[in-house]
Order: sequence, then structure tokens, then C-alpha cells
Amino acid sequence: MFVGKVASEQLLAFREWRTHDGVKAATINMEVGVIRRMLKRAKRWHLIAEDLKPLRETRGIGRAMSLDEKLRLLRIIGQKPDRQQLRLAMVIALNTTMKGCEIKNLRWQDVDLMGRLLTIRKSKTEAGERVIPLNKSAYAAILELRDLAKSRGVLDGRHFVFPACENGNIDPTRPQKSWRTAWRKVTKAVECPHCGLLQDPGDTCQHENCTADMRNIKSPTAGLRFHDLRHHAITELAESQASDQTFMAIAGHVSTRMLNHYSHVRLAAKRNALDALSDSFSKGSPPKCATSEPNQGEGGYDTSRATNPQCDKSPSNEVIENYGRPEWTRTIDLFRVKEAL
Repeated sequence: MFVGKVASEQLLAFREWRTHDGVKAATINMEVGVIRRMLKRAKRWHLIAEDLKPLRETRGIGRAMSLDEKLRLLRIIGQKPDRQQLRLAMVIALNTTMKGCEIKNLRWQDVDLMGRLLTIRKSKTEAGERVIPLNKSAYAAILELRDLAKSRGVLDGRHFVFPACENGNIDPTRPQKSWRTAWRKVTKAVECPHCGLLQDPGDTCQHENCTADMRNIKSPTAGLRFHDLRHHAITELAESQASDQTFMAIAGHVSTRMLNHYSHVRLAAKRNALDALSDSFSKGSPPKCATSEPNQGEGGYDTSRATNPQCDKSPSNEVIENYGRPEWTRTIDLFRVKEAL
């Protein structure tokens, strides 16, 4: 068909057909956008532009996992030795807020093992180019990847941390293209309630000695995107009472809509903390200060020191003003505010 003969009725019929096939509005708008650019080049788009307004797209902010879902996913992916790189990419995403494309484009020259830092040199936006401190979990994942690269003899500063792999052949000069198929299998995996076998969804259990009905068994992480790991990590940062400046410095660019969402998450975390404080007072006397000499056993942790306010370590106003909370407050295995700044 010649470009000059394209009519609005034909494009509307095309959109209806794609919608009937279950294609999302964002994809359809991109497809029509290709046609629009060709028609603009042919000076024909203005004739039908009024009849073809873009479809309304539903843009979800993202999904944050519950603690049980997070632990379950880590346990499942840990049971698959052939998914080692995917497991390590997941750990890095959960502990750095990095996007999938940022992880894939990471080179060994961007990793500072002495300073425990990652430098993001290539991102979609200028704000995405940043330096991220490594916590214990992310640092351990990087060390495991380094040992893996050394065993393959492909450890060079210009090489990619996650190299391309096709038919078992490793090419460290090219980045990993995608792990979409492997990720979907991991997130959709279910466990038989009778024998506990980890398997793909199906009608019956795949164990030869078990015929349990699996039709109603569904993974709680089905449909979880790899990009949602970034959303989960930022949500945990927000819940840790980190300031906007802190988690934006760690996460890079965050849109206004996303920032408002995380502000609501932070507000909910503050409300829960204050509700817990109210409950503690209603049950008895106010909490007492811990002693300066905690009774900490060998290999243990002093619970009174962790839960009671420290009389001898009251934070200064300057510390609270700079960091948004006491310097000595513990975080949830991401980054201390002072280290991030």
C-alpha cells in the first residue's frame, strides 16, 4: 500500500485489531508512531491526525515485594545452579537500586573493590550517572562474579561484569542481552504442597511418585518484572527514613510521580513507627535508657541496647539536620545515610 493512500479508517481498524489481540496501549502507540513518522515525511499525517489520538496508557509505578516474597524468590533462585548470573544480578539490583540496563552495561573498570563503589557511567539520563556504595550483600555478589570471571580467564577492565553467553560460549567484550526467559521461569516457579518439588506451573505434580493437583497453585511472584527489583529497593530506602536527597543520589533519576509515591511510603513508615511508640506507652511505663555498659554475650547481640534509646549518644542538631536522622541509627541492609552522602 502506498503511503499516500493510507486512511484514518485503516489505522483505526489496525488499532482495534491489535487491541483485540491483547496488545497493550503503549505498544500500539509505538506501532502507530512508526506509521505517523512515515506519513509526516510524506506530508500526509496532518490529514488524519485529528482522527488518531494516542490511546491512553496505564503506567504502573511498580511493585514492591513483601518480605516473604523476597525471601522465597531468593531461595528459589538459589536452588538453580544454572541461574548463577541471574541470582547475582538480582542481589545487586536489590541492594543498589540499579536498573537492568545499568547492570548489563557494567564493566570491571567501573568497580572499585578497595573503595567498595560502583560507578554508573552509562544511563538513560544524566542524573543516572552516579556512584553507588556497596553494602555487604552487593559486595559479596561482586566478589563472586570476579571469581567467576577469573575462573574463565576473562577478567579485564574493559570486559563486562555480565558477559554475553550464547550456546555456552562466553564473550566478555559484549554485554548480556537479556535474561527475560530465565527470569520468567524463576518468578513463575511453584512448589508442590505434597512433595515440595520446585517446578513449572502445570495441572499435576511433575514428580514421578506424586500426582497432586497443581491447577490452583500459583506463584506469588508471577508477573514480577526484573525492573520491579529497583522499585523494591527504593521502597526499602524510603521506609528506612532516608531523605529524598539521599535515595535520589543512590537511585539516580526519579520522576515527580515516583517521588510523591515514595513520600507516601515514607509517611506510612513514620506513622507505623509512631503507632508502635504509642502502643509501648499504653502498655506500661516509658522505655528506659540502656546502660552504657551493655551485657553482650559472646556471639550475641544486646537487645536492650538495640531497642532502647541511648542516653549517652544523643545526636546533635547538626547531625539530624544534615542526614535527616541520628547518625547511629541502623538501616535495613542497604546503605547508611552518612555513607551514601
